[in-house]
Amino acid sequence: MASNRIKTWFLAFLVALGLLSLPKGTALAAKKGEAALGHSFNTVRACVIGGMTMTGVWDEIVKRFETKHPYRVELVATGPLERITPVFRRGWADFLLMHSCDDNIGLAADGYAINLRPCARNDLVLLGPPSDPAGVRGLKDGAEALRRIAESKSSFIDVTTSNGSQELGHTLWQRAGIRPRGDWFLKDEAVNSEALLSTAEKKGAYFIFGRVPFTQAKHPRGKLEILVDLDPTMRRPYLLMEANPDRYPDANQAGAKALGDFILSEEVQTFLAEYGKDQNGGFPFFHPVWPYGPALH
Repeated sequence: MASNRIKTWFLAFLVALGLLSLPKGTALAAKKGEAALGHSFNTVRACVIGGMTMTGVWDEIVKRFETKHPYRVELVATGPLERITPVFRRGWADFLLMHSCDDNIGLAADGYAINLRPCARNDLVLLGPPSDPAGVRGLKDGAEALRRIAESKSSFIDVTTSNGSQELGHTLWQRAGIRPRGDWFLKDEAVNSEALLSTAEKKGAYFIFGRVPFTQAKHPRGKLEILVDLDPTMRRPYLLMEANPDRYPDANQAGAKALGDFILSEEVQTFLAEYGKDQNGGFPFFHPVWPYGPALH
């Protein structure tokens, strides 16, 4: 009996110690991290990227899922990838949903996650001043738009506070065959999205940004416009995955797979094709993956 108490205390100590190294803002995960010591297999512990939760998409999916399956979904962490991936790595979640990037590919390569599947996609756009000094309005080719911006030496902000914007920017500059440099190529020094939008407005600059965070941002309209969109290469896939039971024997992999299967069902994919259109300029917050729902172009 004493040895069991010591073992339980030691496991609790390890969990508490791990909490100290979590990134700032993971209070939700920290509070529920004790689930790693033993949790109900009727529960699916989920880490979900912030865009899914801030738009209400996740709550709607969970509500539908719980009415049809014998599982309850517990959101243990949400926010940017820096907040949710450490929680998943520590074995405190059974399910992870986030945009495709090196981080989640690494989770699979290192044996933390299994069954990675694309489940949705969002689109990024090129924003800029209504005056459009580079003459890119209406283009459907992001690389051509950046080429015109460089040729005209119009102000362009290299967004570094968003992995998606930064990665896409590098891809489009490479496609355009241009290595941007000069006073017109501005480094992103904003601390958040609102500060970035404000800076771009003041400088009359172009930049790459997500459609959803732009349409949902709380800032005055009129000084920035979506000038280039619907380029198929300006999409970002979202992946779902399950905790690897070989690494995490306590993971509810069956429940996580059931949740993933449900998100990929015709019901949810059809729902995604329509949800948010009235708030997002006629576009859904998250586009479904083929074959359900309309394509971007």
